[in-house]
Amino acid sequence: MLALIQILSMIAQAIVFLVIIQFIIGLLFSFNVISPRNDFLVQVYNSINSLLDPLLKPIRRLLPDTGAIDFSPLVLILALNAVIYILADIAI
Repeated sequence: MLALIQILSMIAQAIVFLVIIQFIIGLLFSFNVISPRNDFLVQVYNSINSLLDPLLKPIRRLLPDTGAIDFSPLVLILALNAVIYILADIAI
């Protein structure tokens, strides 16, 4: 049981890491620090988006429209951290 909880915790931490990477690459594209013509980073960004979209779409449907600011990654990170804490508490 402990191994399963540790595996789920590692998966949740990896998803949080991907959300942070997606946010940073998006900011770099938005502020033209990195050119959107950089094929490698565009592919990385699109790959991360395709991995995270199934997790973020239900959150986006629940949250009110806030215009240009998307709070769904923040909600996902908070929810995953809550899951990590709950799993760590169960493991004790």
